[in-house]
Amino acid sequence: MSTTITGPDGKPRCRWCAAAPDYLDYHDREWGFPVGDDRRLYEKICLEGFQSGLSWRTILAKRENFRAAFKDFDFEKVACFTGRDVDRLLKDEGIIRHRGKIEAAINNAKRALEMVEKEGSLAAFFWSYEPEPGSLGKPQTLTTSPQSIAISKELKKRGWKFVGPTTVFAFMQAMGLMNDHVEECAVHAKVEKARKAFKRPKRLK
Repeated sequence: MSTTITGPDGKPRCRWCAAAPDYLDYHDREWGFPVGDDRRLYEKICLEGFQSGLSWRTILAKRENFRAAFKDFDFEKVACFTGRDVDRLLKDEGIIRHRGKIEAAINNAKRALEMVEKEGSLAAFFWSYEPEPGSLGKPQTLTTSPQSIAISKELKKRGWKFVGPTTVFAFMQAMGLMNDHVEECAVHAKVEKARKAFKRPKRLK
């Protein structure tokens, strides 16, 4: 089976983006492009946690609702959420109403604040685990990696929740810590260019 499909412009795309209409734009504009913004990194790791056991299509369709419910994923604000906020979110039909995942997002906001204080930024921590280009083999052939396992282990040690190796690997793919677009994909070269121009943040010593 081919690893690509033909996009509306006649150019090849990663096959997975044909699974849902809203995947194409996400694939072309977001997935795999390097991210250094802490709020976006926190948002993504939360949404990957909410996706656990579900499809990304479900989460993507509700993303704006999640942003409204979680203060645009400003983790300084989310860290202040209380039990009353948990009750409010459990009644919000626009998001995934799973108590464990909601409480994990709030917990992880607190842990994110601790990480910023210790590491300088979330970006500095996550990008310190960037795999060497080509070290993971052909794109989209893995669901975990040594780096995602290491990140997961360290996050759990620091008290983060819903951050298993598979969840972390999907986060790494999406946030551009690797270029996991298949080489034939029209977006592969664009991501490669963006990654070369991206300034990697450094952890505090």
